[in-house]
Amino acid sequence: SHSSYLLPPSRNNPSVKMSQNPGVFGVDEEIRSLLDQSITRHYMKELSDTNGKIVAEYVWIGGSGHDLRSKGRTLNKKPTKPEDLPNWNYDGSSTGQAPGTDSEVYLVPRAIFKDPFRGGDNILVMCDTYEPPRVQPDNSVIPMKPIPTNTRAACAEVMANPKVVAEDVWFGIEQEYTLLNVQTKWPLGWPKGGYPAPQGPYYCSAGAGTSIARDVCEVHYRACLYAGVEISGINGEVLPSQWEYQVGPVTGIAMGDHLWMSRYIMHRVCEMFNVECTFDPKPIQGDWNGSGGHCNYSTKGTRAAPGGWDVIQEHCKKLEQRHAVHMAAYGEGNERRMTGLHETSSMDSFAWGVANRGCSIRVGRMVPVDKCGYYEDRRPASNLDPYVVTRLLVETTLLV
Repeated sequence: SHSSYLLPPSRNNPSVKMSQNPGVFGVDEEIRSLLDQSITRHYMKELSDTNGKIVAEYVWIGGSGHDLRSKGRTLNKKPTKPEDLPNWNYDGSSTGQAPGTDSEVYLVPRAIFKDPFRGGDNILVMCDTYEPPRVQPDNSVIPMKPIPTNTRAACAEVMANPKVVAEDVWFGIEQEYTLLNVQTKWPLGWPKGGYPAPQGPYYCSAGAGTSIARDVCEVHYRACLYAGVEISGINGEVLPSQWEYQVGPVTGIAMGDHLWMSRYIMHRVCEMFNVECTFDPKPIQGDWNGSGGHCNYSTKGTRAAPGGWDVIQEHCKKLEQRHAVHMAAYGEGNERRMTGLHETSSMDSFAWGVANRGCSIRVGRMVPVDKCGYYEDRRPASNLDPYVVTRLLVETTLLV
């Protein structure tokens, strides 16, 4: 007879019965980087003297509204604020943002972060995008204006409204994502062409087979902390190879700047590991959780006791009235996720409740007790545009 260790793993194997997760088996998938990164590390470490110059990596959102682009330039000194940086430009015809006959798009620096990849005084710069100034036949100049994919400009205008400034709006976004094999486009650690054990053992788990590709999550976490992104936590999610990190609390327009930069850093980290990060709201069809971008929100009014609880209830009434407006802008493909199953509400109906993860708006259990606090809009998809979502929340609750 064959020895048991030569047989495929099965539930009849005593060692399997002793396992913490008997139905979950380890991962034999191996992913290698395209290039030998030890060479890169050698030169980045040894050639540390850059003759007093630094590199600024300008980052912007591309034509799909989801893709992130960047390019670097040399500066003679480290800037102290975005206004110290020069505007720049790029070929918008190569990003789907301008025709080839008039392809120049302007980059305006908006937020500065430390560069966790180059280190030193080097920086990452979050920018937004504009049509360049145009000279008219009478020699007058039409100032630059935001291109259609620039959602930051409209958000910044709303956040600068005196009513909004007076309310000191706070946001925190829970960014879920799934890691994929870049060659197969299948979740990391899943059997080739097949499926792992059902959901249950993976959420906030530790151990081989249940916690997949933690290295990506940890490196991203450290890189964001170094960069100055207001990342506040991480956890493994319900779908195997799905993770989450949280950004916030952040005030006003900075919420969008910090979340977009955190995504850029994630893509750069995945580039080094030769894996793909997808923010698709339903990466795997069937009885598997989707990915959300839940947005936590508070104002000076909601945070003040004892009236804050009443203000939150008034906000929920306003949000119900504009439910369709929000849903139309809360992420592409969100209808695949928001089915009323897998900890989601229905796409077509609005509901709010205390500690209810099946609602559109979840209010924390302690809010009615403390008579103040914040609430969570659970409707945004993982591929949300934070500039759009935060703008709509503020418009609906404070300005409409």
